[in-house]
Amino acid sequence: MEARVKWIENVMFAAESGSGHAIVLDGAPASGGRNLGMRPMELMALGVGSCSSYDVVTILKKARQEITGCEAEITAERVDTTPSVFESIHLHFKVSGKDLSEKQVERAVELSADKYCSASIMMKNAGVKVTHDFEIIEA
Repeated sequence: MEARVKWIENVMFAAESGSGHAIVLDGAPASGGRNLGMRPMELMALGVGSCSSYDVVTILKKARQEITGCEAEITAERVDTTPSVFESIHLHFKVSGKDLSEKQVERAVELSADKYCSASIMMKNAGVKVTHDFEIIEA
């Protein structure tokens, strides 16, 4: 994997992935930014949420579940010291579909957490407490 981060001004950067997609990262005005992009740590939390969501959706589709939506609400807590690393990340999945099996949704979330989600497992290995739960919404 390759990527590039280019400084624009103050604390604003443009980040481009090896696949050619780009985002803007910026800081809060108190940190010298103009609040025109995500913060780097927000991007890391979103990486965990999107990686795990990808797994949940893929696993449920393979299990022939009639999934119509999946939303992950991410709550991340950081320590009060420098560096201000993540202390905990919680993923709450809202999975919608028709006649979804609670057992299959639970299995998908657990497989993502314990086996497939590289981002989540990497955080756990670094000492971050990563937890998951879910709710099923009938479509």
